Amino acid sequence: MLEAARMEAEAQAAAAPEKKTEATERRRKPGRPRKDGNHRETILNKAEIAFAEGGYAGISIRDIAERAGVNQGLIRYYFESKQQLFDEVYRRRGGLLSGRRHVLLDQLLEGGKPLTVKAIVRAYLQPQWDLKYSGEAGSAFVRLQARLHAEPEEHALRLRREVYDASVKRYVDALAKVLPDIPKRTIGLRMAFLVGTYLFMLNDLGRIEDLTEGKIRHISKDEMLDHMVEFLAAGIQAAVP
Repeated sequence: MLEAARMEAEAQAAAAPEKKTEATERRRKPGRPRKDGNHRETILNKAEIAFAEGGYAGISIRDIAERAGVNQGLIRYYFESKQQLFDEVYRRRGGLLSGRRHVLLDQLLEGGKPLTVKAIVRAYLQPQWDLKYSGEAGSAFVRLQARLHAEPEEHALRLRREVYDASVKRYVDALAKVLPDIPKRTIGLRMAFLVGTYLFMLNDLGRIEDLTEGKIRHISKDEMLDHMVEFLAAGIQAAVP
């Protein structure tokens, strides 16, 4: 009787489903992430700040894993390479920035009021300003943009084209309609000046105090934007040399 009972218990245990402990989950599905957290988003957030601080070449997968509190294998589960991770970081927030520019330009075009150079320039700059002052992540992405614009590599150029070209070209077209006497190629050139100017100002505000001999030590977000709009709008519509 005891032997029969033992055999029956063993048979029931064999037929019962295995308890899914963390250890068995890892054994069955190597490399698969646990389902109790958004690891991918955490990795992107930490990678964004890391790349902004150290640049692409200066940051490793190990660095990002340590910041995110995950192992390197989990990062490679979501992203095949450091390059793919960097691209996703850039596309994520850059896409939102570009999308916001589309929305603001649509509002101008459909608003029923005459288009002006200042209004177009402000619509282009506003999302960048809002991002800069939205918190640590937004500020980090602005620094990351500046780093990418300083890199001549073909990959960096391709990424900028992919993320921004559609919105930038719409703004160039809008400016060309308002400024019919200025060749479109010149407007495109001046848009490049615009991008370089605002990226520098958003990343190197310490120079303001130096160049004003200490007379301006702090300038508010809105005041800075107002000055930039006036300056850049005047440059875009200046006489062609």
